[in-house]
Amino acid sequence: MAKQVKLTAERRTATGRSAVRKLKTSGFVPAVIYGAKDKAETLQVSRRDINALLSHAAGENILVELEIAGKNRLALVQEVQHAPLGGAILHVDFHAVSMDEVIQADVPLEPTGVANGVKNMGGLLEQNLRSLAIECLPRDLPDVIRVDVSALNIGDAIHVREIPLPSGVTTRIQPDLTAFSVLAPTVEEEPVAATAEAAAGPEVIREKKEDPEAAAAKDKAAPKEQKK
Repeated sequence: MAKQVKLTAERRTATGRSAVRKLKTSGFVPAVIYGAKDKAETLQVSRRDINALLSHAAGENILVELEIAGKNRLALVQEVQHAPLGGAILHVDFHAVSMDEVIQADVPLEPTGVANGVKNMGGLLEQNLRSLAIECLPRDLPDVIRVDVSALNIGDAIHVREIPLPSGVTTRIQPDLTAFSVLAPTVEEEPVAATAEAAAGPEVIREKKEDPEAAAAKDKAAPKEQKK
């Protein structure tokens, strides 16, 4: 299940580029929380705290207990914006939830084990789905869904309907979709051997050399040039 962590946030009143720039130089990251019945609220969180939270997360779905002005609000980290260069955190979106509210999330799919068709037959494991769209209560939200693929032989597949889901979790994906499959090994065709004639290259016709003795006889038979 997704681990619930605590994070302190402060309300943010100043907006605009200059305010955000000052905020970042002081060691904070701008954020916003929305959802539930309350209107969206702008926040700021410690850059050090949010970096530590994300670096220790086992998956993409993180449940956070936000402490805002002495009150706690349960939220899901919805989106994290990173700088194109360096990857620094620029902004964080939190989605407020309640413990009795069904939430939707995309959970990573992870294969475990080595497929028999790969290990003993030279096949190739193909993963068609990288994540699974699910619905559940916050307390049942998994970090990742692991699927054992060790029994797969060449030509075998695991479909969405065959994936064992944690208790309280359902999927919104079509049950007949293929999640994992083992493909036959690719056999490279050997190049056709070149014929001896082709290997030897095109025939080159050379001028036939005249026999030395025949050339000498020809010179004797030729009339000498008369002197003028």
